[in-house]
Amino acid sequence: MWKLLIFPISRSLNKMNFITRLSALCLRKSKIHRRHQSSRRPAVPLGSRILTDPSKVFEHNMWDHMQWSQEEEEKAKKKAAENSLVKVQWEDQDKYEREASKYWNEFYKTHKNNFFKDRNWLFLEFPEILPEKRREELKTEERSSKHTKINSTNCFSQENEMFEEGEKYWKKSYGGGSTSVQGYIYKTQAKSLTDNPQGKNRGEEFGRLESFPGSDATHRILEVGCGAGNSVFPILKVLCNTPGTFLYCCDFASGAVDLVKSHSSYNSAWCSAFVHDVCDDALPYPFPDEILDVILLVFVLSTIHPDRMQGVVNRLAKLLKPGGMLLFRDYGRYDTAQLRFKKGRCLSENFYVRGDGTRVYFFTKDEVWNMFNLAGLTEVQNLVDRRLQVNRKKKVKMQRVWIQSKFQKPLLLSVKNPKETTGRHLHSNSKASACAISTNPLNLKRTTEVQGGWGDSRNS
Repeated sequence: MWKLLIFPISRSLNKMNFITRLSALCLRKSKIHRRHQSSRRPAVPLGSRILTDPSKVFEHNMWDHMQWSQEEEEKAKKKAAENSLVKVQWEDQDKYEREASKYWNEFYKTHKNNFFKDRNWLFLEFPEILPEKRREELKTEERSSKHTKINSTNCFSQENEMFEEGEKYWKKSYGGGSTSVQGYIYKTQAKSLTDNPQGKNRGEEFGRLESFPGSDATHRILEVGCGAGNSVFPILKVLCNTPGTFLYCCDFASGAVDLVKSHSSYNSAWCSAFVHDVCDDALPYPFPDEILDVILLVFVLSTIHPDRMQGVVNRLAKLLKPGGMLLFRDYGRYDTAQLRFKKGRCLSENFYVRGDGTRVYFFTKDEVWNMFNLAGLTEVQNLVDRRLQVNRKKKVKMQRVWIQSKFQKPLLLSVKNPKETTGRHLHSNSKASACAISTNPLNLKRTTEVQGGWGDSRNS
């Protein structure tokens, strides 16, 4: 009988020892993986790398969710007030407004596509860029790829894993040098109207095709102010594996659009780049209103004169289909870039001109809410992103402030009283309603709780 008891007990002990050893092995692997994770883009929204020990501030380039003390806040306000005392002469202000495209063309002529880094974080913070089905597929692919990487080298970032999947699929299906999209929804009629070899005008082209670029797509994206393509090409890497999607991108600097269209990854089968000034309401877009699922507005609105911002947002809202999303990220009030400006560079309150002639505005999240709300969009997300950026070599610390927001176009107006539904997007008090008529919506105020990188850091 004792023998009968000893055998199952010893077998049970062996099993427990095996589980213990296996758990220890998994724990060691997880620790190794976490060490590699420290250099990866932190979790969303807005990261999760929190500075708890000030002595370790130079261990990473960026720390998330920084809380400012009252003393730091007052110091920033004082600095901004000081550099705003001397305003740029009116004649020069008018010149910067009239020749804005010239200054940006000169910027891209000088820097080409070497100044800004590719925004590989886009799908982490703004997964709405892609259709819901594709988002779920990417999550599955990411989990599978992540598991494979852990068991091998643990050295690739989540972004690279995500984008490499699209490239592998494209090469496997169509070959590395293919320029067609066989089997996809896109056809030759999706060719950009700006690539018309016969030199026909836009009206003739519209009439001949009875269509527009991306007309066959089921999910359409527009990036406003595409620059040299630092958002375009990370998006295109995923779009090539996403049937039914189409990307529009525009910039009012023709030099920037030329850089996009000359890039080896540009293909008019699923992307249309065109020159467009969003401040000019009379200029038509190469597609009708209410067809866009997503508008991407990243570090663009800040370059526009404050008096013209509301008109731009109103026009963009008309391009969204009901339920469409506008994704926004831009400079926040008292960002280091604002505090670095010297006296004589201020155009108006919180609006400055850089040494190269380009301009920048620094928002509060209340101002952002007011603009999009007055355009009839509803808030999905509206956050202040405060980070501490450090230069580990020079031991320099910089307080960065950005605004990140998501606003949605309502699906339907109220059948009973459409005016009432529209009115919900305005402030209930008469003072705010009167301000809505003003040319500068940034004067509006909204009392909300302030919650506490990726902008360029050019000096003045």
